[in-house]
Amino acid sequence: MRALLDFIPILLFFGAYKLWGIYVATAVLMAATVLQMGLIYVIEHKLALMHKVTLGLILIFGALTLVLHDIRFLEWKFTLFYAAIALVLLAAHLLYRKNLLKTLLGMQIELPDAVWTRLNYAWVIYCLFMAALNSWIVVFFSTQAWVNFKAWSIVLSIAFIIGQGVYMAPHLKFNQAGKEDNKKEEKAGS
Repeated sequence: MRALLDFIPILLFFGAYKLWGIYVATAVLMAATVLQMGLIYVIEHKLALMHKVTLGLILIFGALTLVLHDIRFLEWKFTLFYAAIALVLLAAHLLYRKNLLKTLLGMQIELPDAVWTRLNYAWVIYCLFMAALNSWIVVFFSTQAWVNFKAWSIVLSIAFIIGQGVYMAPHLKFNQAGKEDNKKEEKAGS
């Protein structure tokens, strides 16, 4: 459910673009993101830093797009967003020896430090790739192609997240504990 909530604003943006054009779609994206963050706040009683940054960037760049009637602000927002995530993750890890993924998710998922480090670098590479890909599409293709790319980028994001899950699964600490519990139950039942 939560993963679906993350993609609703971009899906609504795509639909609005197809029906009414880029400026209505921009307003829809802004409104949908505000509603999305409101729902997340109701569910989790807080907004993570990533959510606050996303909301701020969409509202600022969306407002610039609408006020100045220039789509480039919205198009470049995604490049800046992905590049900023990559730089923050990398800087925190290299300069401060802090793994922000572990900080954000470590209470919910228990993994060895080496796995957290590899996940952190995977996110850095993924975000840099998405920033470069978005930039390339903005520079060399039409607005229509960019909107289509944003819709299909959901597939890339889902594939990346599934890949992360597949990579993490054998390393999850509760899996190991669960296997030990199963062995104990099997011995007790014999």
